[in-house]
Amino acid sequence: MVLLIVLEGVHKRYGEKRALAGLDLEVKPGTVHAVLGPNGAGKTTAVRVMSTLLRHDEGVVRVAGHDVRTEAAAVRARIGLLGQHAALDEELDGRQNLEMFGRLHHLGARRAGLRADELLDRFGLADTGRKPVKQYSGGMRRRLDLAASLITEPAVLFLDEPTTGLDPRGRSEVWNAVRSLVGGGTTVLLTTQYLEEADRLADRIALVDRGRIAAEGTAHELKARVGGARVEVVLADGAALAAAARVLPGAAVAEADLRLALPATGATGAADLAAAVRALDEAGIEATDIALRRPTLDEVFLELTGGAGDGAEATV
Repeated sequence: MVLLIVLEGVHKRYGEKRALAGLDLEVKPGTVHAVLGPNGAGKTTAVRVMSTLLRHDEGVVRVAGHDVRTEAAAVRARIGLLGQHAALDEELDGRQNLEMFGRLHHLGARRAGLRADELLDRFGLADTGRKPVKQYSGGMRRRLDLAASLITEPAVLFLDEPTTGLDPRGRSEVWNAVRSLVGGGTTVLLTTQYLEEADRLADRIALVDRGRIAAEGTAHELKARVGGARVEVVLADGAALAAAARVLPGAAVAEADLRLALPATGATGAADLAAAVRALDEAGIEATDIALRRPTLDEVFLELTGGAGDGAEATV
C-alpha cells in the first residue's frame, strides 16, 4: 500500500528550542490519522512542515508521493489545509468566498462557480450561500472554511485543530463533514487537543510529546496501555469501606471519595460487574454508584505526556 504521508527522523529547531525532535509518522490513504498532544508538543509545526509552509532542518518528509523540500509545488497541488484561524472574507457571502478561492487556484470563472455551488451543497450551506459570512455561526464558518480547503479536490487534507473554540453543535457539524470527506476517499491528518475528537474520528492516533511520537495506535490499542476495564463502586457511607473491601477482594480503595476499583477479568467485564453487585447486595452494603469503567484517552494522554509540552511550539 502506498503511504500518503511519510515522516522519517524529522527535526525542526527555533534557536535553542526543538519543536520537532526526530518525528516519525506514516499515514495510510483513505483514513483519518490524528496527531494528539499538549500545547507545545510540535503538532502545528509538523503540519507546517508537511504543507510546505516551513522548512525542516533534518529528516525526510513525503506527502502524496512527493518530497516537500524538493517538490514543494507538486505537494501543494495535492493538499488542502484548514488552519486554526478561518481564512474567509467576512464581507463576502459564502459563494463569493468559494469562487474567490477557485479563481486563486486558476479554475476560471465558470468552473469556480460550479465548484462553489457543489461545495455549498455538500456541506449543507446551499441555503446560506448568499448570506455574508459575518452572519454565519461558528460551525457554519468552519464548514465553509473546510469547503474552501477542498476547492481543488486534494488527495490529502490537513486539519490543524479545526474545532477549537466551537460549541458542541459546531464541533458535531465539523465532525460530520470530516466523516463525509473520508467516506469519499480523502486522507485526513488531524491535529487536536480534544481527546474526544480523536477518539471519535481517527482510525489511528499518534500521541506527540516534545516533538516526537510518544505512542501510536488505534484508540483501543492506546487505551489498553493504561490497563483494562475496571468495576468502580462509590459507597454511601465511609464506615462501610472496610466491609466492601472484604467482599470485593483485590479492590483498590480510595478513602477520600469513598471509592473502590476492582480490575475486570472477563472479556467484557460484565460478569465482574454483576458479581460485584451481588456481593455488595448480599453483604447489605449500599452503593450510590457502581459501573464498569474503561480506560479513556485522557488517561493515556496524562500518563504518557504528563499533560504538558515543552513550550517550543508556542514560539511560532
